[in-house]
Amino acid sequence: MPLDFSVRSLRVVDFVIDGLRKSGRERAEVAEALFGFGVYVGEVLVRRAGATWIDFDASQREFFGQAVGVRMPDGRVWSPLGKVVNRYEVGAAESLQTFYLTLPGRHAAAEPGAEPEPARR
Repeated sequence: MPLDFSVRSLRVVDFVIDGLRKSGRERAEVAEALFGFGVYVGEVLVRRAGATWIDFDASQREFFGQAVGVRMPDGRVWSPLGKVVNRYEVGAAESLQTFYLTLPGRHAAAEPGAEPEPARR
């Protein structure tokens, strides 16, 4: 499966990050790759969940440890870069695909071949 900005492609990112974890390399050694995957995950949120890229304010930068993140349609902010680092450090419990699928505040974007989300009350 290619990295095509689909929700399903987040499984590929999870898989690649698992490979980086298994290599035994220190986080600093893979920091550039993790940053790239963080940007990719953020762009999936933008394209598929209605998020927008934002510059974090000072308190958000301190909290997330990053300069940029995304704002969801409901106003919540997230750090995709931080989520990728968590995935690397913690492992499968921090799955990026699961993060997306359980993410509050996203709109139901039309994903080719995806099942429609059930109505929520």
